[in-house]
Amino acid sequence: MSFRPEDIPDQSGRIFLVTGANTGLGFQTSKALLKKGATVIMSCRSLDKGKLAKESLLETNKSGTIHLLKLDLSDLNEIKKFSAEIKNRFGFLDVLINNAGIMAPPQTLSKQGLEIQFAVNHLSHMALTLELLPLMSNIRGSKVVTVTSGAQYMGKIAWGNLQGEIKYDRWSSYSQSKLANVMFAIELEKRLRANKSETFSLLAHPGLAKTNLQANSIMTSNSWVEALAYKLMSPLFQSAEFGALPQLIAATRKKAKGGEQYVPRWNVKGLPRLAKVASSALQSEDREKLWSISQSLINDYISIQNQLPSNPRT
Repeated sequence: MSFRPEDIPDQSGRIFLVTGANTGLGFQTSKALLKKGATVIMSCRSLDKGKLAKESLLETNKSGTIHLLKLDLSDLNEIKKFSAEIKNRFGFLDVLINNAGIMAPPQTLSKQGLEIQFAVNHLSHMALTLELLPLMSNIRGSKVVTVTSGAQYMGKIAWGNLQGEIKYDRWSSYSQSKLANVMFAIELEKRLRANKSETFSLLAHPGLAKTNLQANSIMTSNSWVEALAYKLMSPLFQSAEFGALPQLIAATRKKAKGGEQYVPRWNVKGLPRLAKVASSALQSEDREKLWSISQSLINDYISIQNQLPSNPRT
């Protein structure tokens, strides 16, 4: 499958929301969409860094429109405030790209005391998606694109240790959060179809892409072994621009269907292709269980307006 940024069709009149848009995959995704005339809502944890990214994008993009909004995904309470602002300022949303993420930090808790990777990578994006679905449900061809990683294939849901409260392993927790991304996206697609929604749920992962995640992981772990491993693996990595292609094709390709996952060739680098999701995400009972647990955790802190059918049978 040949797909490059120049292959993206005209996106004039369409609104995209990209989380973690100031750097890495999010920045490259925003850049490509703006060049095609899209309106891009950049959500960033740091407004200062977001402003620098916005200025950089405006220097090279003259056709699209950029809106910058603050969103700290480590705080579920910010989801309500952020979503309310989106609803007040924009009448609809064509595509939500759940791109932001963190990778393998030391044991850290979110503002609500939840394991940070499970909270940021999975729970907050689930909460954000459910809050914003009303803006998308009547927009034909609207999409939720959830960005996962190849770690999904090694991931396991530690049902008795979801928050790493018994034993914490930063890489196991990362893989769990990336598998949770997949399980959420597949279950969301199932529920959207049962709800006869116009919105579709898709997945993408960037393979081995050079972003700030690797540097942040090395810095927080202070591990020379990890630094050496990344150095030795460097030839396998592709640029963030190429790493963004799977989520761009999922977001903009008209033929892209709900439930599909786009990844680089060989799951590592290269042009995007369709690929199967982790087999662990295919168990309906497990997806429903994770959905129920996640929704309960979210509802402990915020009340989600949009409630899809709890257990649809299609």
